[in-house]
This record gives sequence, C-alpha cells and structure tokens, in this order.
Amino acid sequence: MDRCELKRAVEKKIAIWENELKQLALDLWNHPETAWHEQYAVKTLCNFLNTNGIRTAAGFCGFPTAFRGECGISEGPVFAFAAEYDALPPGHACGHNLIAAASAGAMCAAAAVLQEFNLPGKLVILGTPAEESGSGKVRLLEQGALEGIDAVMMSHPAWCTAPDTGSLAIRRYDVSFHGVSSHAAGSPELGVNALDAVGALFNGVNAFRQQMPEFCRIHGVVTNGGAMPNIIPAEASCRFYLRSADEEWMEKLDRRFSEMVQGASLIAGTTFTQKKYSIDCRSRKPNGPLNGSYLEMMTELGEEVPSYSGQSRESSDFGDFSRTVPGAHPYFGIADHRIGAHSPEFMQAAQSPRGLTSMLKSASALAYTACRFLDDPEFRKAVRQDFEAGKAPRP
Repeated sequence: MDRCELKRAVEKKIAIWENELKQLALDLWNHPETAWHEQYAVKTLCNFLNTNGIRTAAGFCGFPTAFRGECGISEGPVFAFAAEYDALPPGHACGHNLIAAASAGAMCAAAAVLQEFNLPGKLVILGTPAEESGSGKVRLLEQGALEGIDAVMMSHPAWCTAPDTGSLAIRRYDVSFHGVSSHAAGSPELGVNALDAVGALFNGVNAFRQQMPEFCRIHGVVTNGGAMPNIIPAEASCRFYLRSADEEWMEKLDRRFSEMVQGASLIAGTTFTQKKYSIDCRSRKPNGPLNGSYLEMMTELGEEVPSYSGQSRESSDFGDFSRTVPGAHPYFGIADHRIGAHSPEFMQAAQSPRGLTSMLKSASALAYTACRFLDDPEFRKAVRQDFEAGKAPRP
C-alpha cells in the first residue's frame, strides 16, 4: 500500500474506537493494580479485544495476569504490540493505563486494516504484567513469549513526544550488615555497629560517583537503621539500584559495588549479606526504522517533537524484549510542560484530555508502523539490519 493511503486507513479505524479507547484508559486509571495483581485490567482488556474480534486469552506463559491476542495468518511476518497496565501504589503515576489503551487501540485498528486490505502475516498483542519492579517481560521471555515474533513495539507517556533513546540496564541489591548490640552510652566498646557499615557504604558510593561515566547511576536508601539511639544497631540494611546504558559498564559497576560492600563491612567490623532484590533488566536497544516510522505518523498528527527531548535515564523490562527481537519504545506527550513520571502531576496527566488525545495519536502511529512492517519487505529488511548492526548506542 501507498504510505499516505495506509496512514489515512489507520486514522479512520482509530476514529471508530475513539470514545471506547478513552473510556478504557479511564476505567483502568480508576482501578489501579500493582505488579502481579492486575486481574481487573486483564479482564477488562481481554473483554475489549475479544468484543472487537481479536482472539485473546489470559494466562499467557502460565502467568494469570498476562495475556496474548492475535489475528491474521501464520504465513508471513509477525508484528507484536506490548501492553503494560500495572500501577504504582498511589495509582497510575506512570501512565500504564494509557499504554494499555494505546496498544489495544493499535491492535484493533491494525487488524481492521489487515483484513480490509488483505495484508500478509499476523498481528499479536502481548499483555505484560509487573513492569514496575517486577520484570514481567523478563519472566515472560523465559517462557518463550517472543517465539515466532519478528518485531515488537509499545509506546509510553512522557511530558513530550519523543523517540526511544534507550534505557539503563538495572540490577537491584538488598545489603544487610550484622553486628553486635550493646548500650550506646554504658558499654559501647562491647558493640559492633552495623549502621556504621551502612554509612561507610553510602560514603563509598558517593565517592565512586566522581569516577562513573555519565550514563551510569547508583542510588540507594536505608531500609533499617536500628531501633533506638541508645542501642548500638546489631542489624542495619539498605537497598541499592545499579544502572548503566552500557552492558559492559554494568559488569564493572556490579564488581565495584560488591567490593564497596566488602570494604564497608571491614571498616565497621561486621559481617554482611548481599542478595538480589529483583530480576535484572537489560538496557534497551532502540530500533531506528521503527522509531522513525512512529515519529513520522505522530508528526503528521500534529505532535511536536522537541529537537532536544532529554535522554532516557530510567530502566524498563522492555530492554530485554528489544535485545531479543527488533523493538522500539517511543513516547507520546501528555503535558504542556516538563513533569516527571511517578509523581502526582503525572498521575493526573494520565487521565487528562491531553493525555487521552495523545494516546489516540500514539495508537495510530503504532498501528501504522505495524501495518507498514507487514506490507513492506524493504521496511522489514531495514528494521532487521538495524537490529543486527551491533550494540545499542549509549543514550
């Protein structure tokens, strides 16, 4: 199909579901569910997709709050949309309600275009739970979730519309130091202060930041600092996140952090326990042609893409998806000024008229890119070549 014809066809299809998709996003916003507990979201999304002709079932890969839907024929290319729908404890402060509605809308619109114009191949939608600290996509990958899929995309709300510039790999550690209690005033010489080790670790991390490259991050919090000031803490603990845009540097960070834990324990005279808090996630490898197609459509729909939209410094389990098959995770703007995700302002923007309108545009851009992928062998070739070109550039 001609690309202009394809864009207009997608726009017409999205318009059919405009009100339903807005209501879907608001329904999910009003029923926030945290990682691995997204029963309402999965039931609502599966009902919406099944009602609109997409064969969908929950329990994908053995996870009750994951699902898979599909349409098309087995022969030919296969394009997948990923949907996220878990919330943070305060609510949808990361806008995953908009992500789910955009992917569901893209799936319905692309499926309608596929059937009307007899496009080759298959469309798939994957419901992926527990992105917020649960690494749900990594768990799904372990069960072969992307087998037979040639490319995958999703879009994420942000303060402005922007390409996928990558993300940081992340590893998370809980560190506990074990000392000896004693009266802090009466017999301090009999104690071994575990909190001193926590303090030494934070000091070590703060000093190391001077020698870290800009694309790396380490940050932590104290999770247990003792009970009373007059009791030398026998137990103290902290949680740290290690992030890097470069997989090689992630290994360096990991080794250096473990050395600092050991050093802090020696300084304070304690023993220690270091264990993983959650499943690791790799850095994203954004696909240039997929990014470009998405932004081409978003620009035509009136979205402005700032020449400098900021560089991504968050982490996401989509990174593992994008390193398994070609993928992209671009953004759609839901505010008229810069606001940060995981904030009360972002949560309100995720149900605002601006947010809902931008979500519909993003659904169109995703659907257009999917149909173009199925219909255009040269575009598919460019997507694959970009994926095979080497490691992702540092954001």
